[in-house]
Amino acid sequence: MIKRNMEHRDWLHAMRQELDEREQSALAPLACVSCRAIRRIGETLVDHRQAFAQDADRILHSKAYTRYIDKTQVFSLVDNDHITHRVLHVQMVSRIGRTIGRFLGLNEDLIEAIALGHDIGHPPFGHEGERILSKICRRHGLASFQHNIQSIQFLDRFERSGSGWNLSLQVLDGILCHDGEVHARRLKPDREKDFAVHDRERAAKQADPGLPLVPMTLEGCVVRLADTIAYIGRDLEDAIELGLINRQEIPEPCRRLLGDSNGTIVYTLVTDLLVHSSQIRGAAAGDTDSDYLGFGEEVAAALRQLKSFNYRRIYANPAFKPDFARIHECYERLFAHYLDLAHRAERGENDRSFLTSMSPAYLVAHGPAAMVRDYLAGMTDAYFLRQAEAIGCAIPERLCLPK
Repeated sequence: MIKRNMEHRDWLHAMRQELDEREQSALAPLACVSCRAIRRIGETLVDHRQAFAQDADRILHSKAYTRYIDKTQVFSLVDNDHITHRVLHVQMVSRIGRTIGRFLGLNEDLIEAIALGHDIGHPPFGHEGERILSKICRRHGLASFQHNIQSIQFLDRFERSGSGWNLSLQVLDGILCHDGEVHARRLKPDREKDFAVHDRERAAKQADPGLPLVPMTLEGCVVRLADTIAYIGRDLEDAIELGLINRQEIPEPCRRLLGDSNGTIVYTLVTDLLVHSSQIRGAAAGDTDSDYLGFGEEVAAALRQLKSFNYRRIYANPAFKPDFARIHECYERLFAHYLDLAHRAERGENDRSFLTSMSPAYLVAHGPAAMVRDYLAGMTDAYFLRQAEAIGCAIPERLCLPK
């Protein structure tokens, strides 16, 4: 039996080497091949999976990924099973990103890993919850809350009782740098990075949320653009599903150039991106002039106009907001409640009743306020409301918005 297992292991190891060699010849020279994966802590684990495939699996099997299923994407507290939740969004980003990667000869495993992990740090109730939690964090001496930084926090410093998943630099960088609007037509990777640069960028972004960061790989750039492609039309469909806007209100140039349904918008944007990024396939390694992704001028202009329409008519429209005054109050009271428990545990007055599974190293590295931030950010929407109700908060009701 031992001999047979060793033979199987040797065969799988040989197959992995074969896959690594196949990547070298099959992927575009500007792609990031799996054998270039950089980990903060070296691993001696024998694994037949390639490095970025391992990362995708680690993210998929993380507890934080499981909690995606009840995290708000755009619309909160709405009784409609057809509205997008965060878990569907990241799957769409992954699928769109892998399609782009396949046509351009990029590493689909790396794209998938970044896509699956890119929003894992979102707190309950989406971007509005992020804004609320950020204000509370600053008031308690923490940096502004940013979901991309919190995604790194969860995957690198919180999961597995605080030891993290030891993901590759390329994946962590793609997650950190996925955030932020791209106003230029082209997105060019910033390739000269190591973990020291990554740590500096993370700290700089914490200090200045508006600091623009660019991924170090074309695969990271793909996810950043696929993120927009995935949400822009889907958010329109959700708003239409809820009867909050109608299809004819989409600006005429956007309907004409991009389409008026999510499927058409996604197809048009992906097609245009592939056509205007096709130079990647034939470029040589180190060809900086060809090292970019981008849209055509007309489509880029139409996309900017559609983003503006969505922000005005959906994201910033108070008619689409649930009772965020109550949600804000719940955030404030929950933070105060858990902070009190943490301070009392610090003084030895009681056993801390949350994050009890965390390692001593995590507890030493994180003060009470940071622990509460991590705990609240990791909650699903439903768990957040249950905990708020348990301490006496008046929680908002779910809305029924007929089409």
